[in-house]
Amino acid sequence: MKNMKLNTINDFEASHDNAPVMLVTGSAKRIGAAIVRAAHHEGYRVIIHCHRGEQEAKALATQLNKIRAHSTAVIVADLAVVNDKHLLAQFIQTVIDTFGQLDVLVHNASRFYPTPLSNIDSDQWDELFLTNAKAPLLLSQAFLPYLQAQQGCIISLLDIHAHDKPFKHYTVYNMAKAAHRMMVQSLALDMAPYVRVNGVAPGVNVLPDADSDQALEDMQQRSIINSIPMQRIGTPDDIAQCVLYLVKAKYVTGEIINIDGGRSLTLAGGNI
Repeated sequence: MKNMKLNTINDFEASHDNAPVMLVTGSAKRIGAAIVRAAHHEGYRVIIHCHRGEQEAKALATQLNKIRAHSTAVIVADLAVVNDKHLLAQFIQTVIDTFGQLDVLVHNASRFYPTPLSNIDSDQWDELFLTNAKAPLLLSQAFLPYLQAQQGCIISLLDIHAHDKPFKHYTVYNMAKAAHRMMVQSLALDMAPYVRVNGVAPGVNVLPDADSDQALEDMQQRSIINSIPMQRIGTPDDIAQCVLYLVKAKYVTGEIINIDGGRSLTLAGGNI
């Protein structure tokens, strides 16, 4: 396993008060960071997981720890730890040792890129399925005893395209997110009654970075906005507020809530 890194920020000093604990994978920026901020505002102790965004994760943790001391930690790890039982056990123990418990696990980490037919290879399959299906399942299984002890919950970030409306040229991503969607429903049965499992399916809540290979032209952005009944792009905070609702909704499990401004009502599938 290449470049495996697993650590917590050096200046963190664990706190063991009574506040609940939330781990959000892939939460150094964008939607993950919004979930972390919203949960912290609600009094949660939060664990920011990242792989490549260590600088952003540490900056966010420093900001939140200034608001409430010893309330936020960072764990840096490639989610490929799930492929090695010893590294996975180390990751789980590192998370639990941080605050002594885990109440909410949020699967947010995700790789997203096209895989046009005739160019699909096993590396793309492995990478897209790792973050979008395999790691969520194996992490959920590994954290189950700790979540069960807290009567906690799992929340997965999905995609409105994971159900009957696939992106064109994104076959592997579509398949992986569809598998993750079924994981939510399956685990809701297998983990009941002590652990609830739900999903949030964003529409267009974050546009690709302007300097990324997924950047959208102005005409594409206008076309997307015109396809949304609410006539605007959503925000990461819209997703974060739904996550917090599902954390509090004690009689809700196996549900997947679309946060898309109504776009899934008019979307026929195909292009982004």
